[in-house]
Amino acid sequence: MLLPVAAVLTACCLSSSQVVAAAADDPAILYKEVARKSNDSLLWGPYRPNLYFGVRPRIPKSLLGGLMWSRVDNYQDVQNNFRHTCEQGDNMKGYGWDEYDARTGGQQTIYDEGNGINIRTMFVKIPGGSHGGSWAVRVRGTVREGAPPDLKSTIVWYNSLEGLGSLEVENEVDELGYEGDVTLKGDSAGLGEYKITVTTGRGSHPASTHPSYDEKPLDRTIVHSLQAPDSILWQVKPILFKGLKEEIDKYIATYGEENPPPPWQVYTLENKAGPGNLHIVQKVFEGNFEFDVIFNSASSGKEYTSQDVSEFLSRGSRGFWDRFVATFDPQPPFGVEALQRFAGSMFSNLLGGLGYFYGDSVVDRSYAPEYDEENEGFWEETAAARAQKQEKLEGPYELFTLVPSRPFFPRGFLWDEGFHLMPIADWDLDVALEVVKSWFNLMDEDGWIGREQILGAEARSKVPAEFQVQYPHYANPPTLFFIVDNFISKINAMNGSSPDAKKAKESLGDKPNSVYLQDLDLALHYLRELYPKLRKHYFWYRKTQSGDLKSYDRDAFSSKEAYRWRGRTPQHILTSGLDDYPRPQPPHPGELHVDLISWMGMMTKSLKNIATLLDYSDDVKELSTIETAILRNIDDLHWSEKEKCYCDATIDDYEENALVCHKGYISLFPFLTGLLDPKSEKLGHILKLIGDEEELWSKHGLRSLSKKDEFYGTDENYWRGPVWMPINYLAVVQLLKYAQTPGPHQSLSKDLYSTLRLNLIKTVFDSWQETGFAWEQYDPETGKGQRTQHFTGWTSLVVKIMGMPDLSGGAWEVKGAGHDEL
Repeated sequence: MLLPVAAVLTACCLSSSQVVAAAADDPAILYKEVARKSNDSLLWGPYRPNLYFGVRPRIPKSLLGGLMWSRVDNYQDVQNNFRHTCEQGDNMKGYGWDEYDARTGGQQTIYDEGNGINIRTMFVKIPGGSHGGSWAVRVRGTVREGAPPDLKSTIVWYNSLEGLGSLEVENEVDELGYEGDVTLKGDSAGLGEYKITVTTGRGSHPASTHPSYDEKPLDRTIVHSLQAPDSILWQVKPILFKGLKEEIDKYIATYGEENPPPPWQVYTLENKAGPGNLHIVQKVFEGNFEFDVIFNSASSGKEYTSQDVSEFLSRGSRGFWDRFVATFDPQPPFGVEALQRFAGSMFSNLLGGLGYFYGDSVVDRSYAPEYDEENEGFWEETAAARAQKQEKLEGPYELFTLVPSRPFFPRGFLWDEGFHLMPIADWDLDVALEVVKSWFNLMDEDGWIGREQILGAEARSKVPAEFQVQYPHYANPPTLFFIVDNFISKINAMNGSSPDAKKAKESLGDKPNSVYLQDLDLALHYLRELYPKLRKHYFWYRKTQSGDLKSYDRDAFSSKEAYRWRGRTPQHILTSGLDDYPRPQPPHPGELHVDLISWMGMMTKSLKNIATLLDYSDDVKELSTIETAILRNIDDLHWSEKEKCYCDATIDDYEENALVCHKGYISLFPFLTGLLDPKSEKLGHILKLIGDEEELWSKHGLRSLSKKDEFYGTDENYWRGPVWMPINYLAVVQLLKYAQTPGPHQSLSKDLYSTLRLNLIKTVFDSWQETGFAWEQYDPETGKGQRTQHFTGWTSLVVKIMGMPDLSGGAWEVKGAGHDEL
């Protein structure tokens, strides 16, 4: 039974009787209050996922914090060993969140083999007050086995303040450094007044007989303050290196190269606390160490200490694992503890990749006609148009998003996001809906959303210039509609109006994890606000990605429903998400793409479901007509009787329609997007293709391209064979659906589902055990992870797969094995 509005307000701790009374009549007031409460609990976070640890609020131009470190036991290696941004070449044995929740915090371990130390960051959020509460991070360093027990390490914590406000050192100036805690006090928009304390902590410090030690004893904390332009505050590491170089030059001038201080003394900043918008706090340790950084919001009315932090951390860890097992409930044979820890790590790293980005974007709004790709040889025309370099900076914009990979792709990707949010929606639906809303707030007046969000100079620093420009003609698979559809299903389950309402409601648990599921009016208000944007986005696809049925002799049920990705080159359709997957050659303006019409079918169905719930009868009627036409045209335009699969279409040398069949993920799209009838003969052929070991089936997952295809494993070999988790996940979802639906294909679906489910988990788990990382893709022959490491975006879908039912009748067993010391 759904809770009344007033009860939801009580659950959200809203005390104003006037608000309660007004909200009973106006859900918009309730919606704003709930949004405010939600924003408070999500204001702070490690929202700088490109760093090993960096914290910021979801406020443009605000307070930033971050961690850096290096071993300092020789003069030569420090420059290459200083850690700050996540990098694939940092000689890590693994790193990431062991447990993490966006509203409470979590714990991360960084196995830094190159620096001989394991760094643990334990982050906790402390609610209270009117500015998003307080927070703390405990930083613990443990010398790795094989490294010297007296390893010398330098650790840097910094805070910077962009924009207006103040940030200064509260301690009295001490030229030798600071013996106790170091405290910064600040005041800035959206945060009010606050203090940041870097505690003395625990650990030994290197001593030295060199005279430089007397001027700067290393058992004290060094504070270096400076004023820097806002535009370069993100470049703290170069700023740090500049300061270190200045100090090194002074040491050389004073002591000469024949009598330098030891390296742990040389690589320290000048102790210069004072005014500025950047404050660098440096400590030097010998062996193991620990200290806290505590942010106390003045509005909370209490200053928290390290003792409080210990209690919050202990409570948070216990709560995480209880909730994790209850939420994802790994089903046989995945109930063993080792696999649960693996699943917890995968999920925590997905959610720990949540970031807040703010800045300008590079967009080409020349609307050059060449970008419509209407002429033969169009790819040469579009290349010439791009060469005109008519792009400009737009914005600034903001985005709350989960990144695919912290070291390699620390930014927002449109089609990745829908997959990212599938596990998140089970854990915290309101976070997922907040991210969806953030993406649709980026939409322009035509309905376009850039497929890759590279916001600001820091984000652009990770992207080659030729890939930075976004084009308002180019689309991306609309996976965010999966999340809205998931929301609709949950609403129907809570309201008892879906066919499987009882089963679905049980899966939500006793207490839904979403305020939107506690009151139907609140859920409907969210959807009514979002629906116009979804609809505009949908019709933008229909207008800009339409295929040409009128210029060629094509026999189809509808003369309108055909689609073609723009952004095509001879070797790639980056916009499709399947970059180098083989397509018809040469490219032709008469091409039709089966994956895109399938996405359009899914999108139409999803939008119709929302319109039905909102009782928009005219839209339901219009969308139902379109849906029927798309379903008919998928078969009419893309089914090959000869190859028994779905294929792209093109126009041949005789100006006639021709199907071009490269069997692989493309062939499965009507199946993957849930558009095939359980009794369809075509479904039987698709299942046979999936299960054929000479085509798509491998013991590590479904290959992206058939082993028999001439392009299998060729050139870049990106989507030409390797196993990708998002497509495999969609396949597992559909196989489960057909395995649970009576019909001619139920038995085969069940067999394929049970084996594929096991194979996928084994592939990702084995590679994770061996390397310490999740990977972008997996080798179909060996199962080895490859390409981008720490790819904890959509590869984390294994968590969802583990929670799917075991239909094997107990045929499979997984023997427990621990994750060996990394």
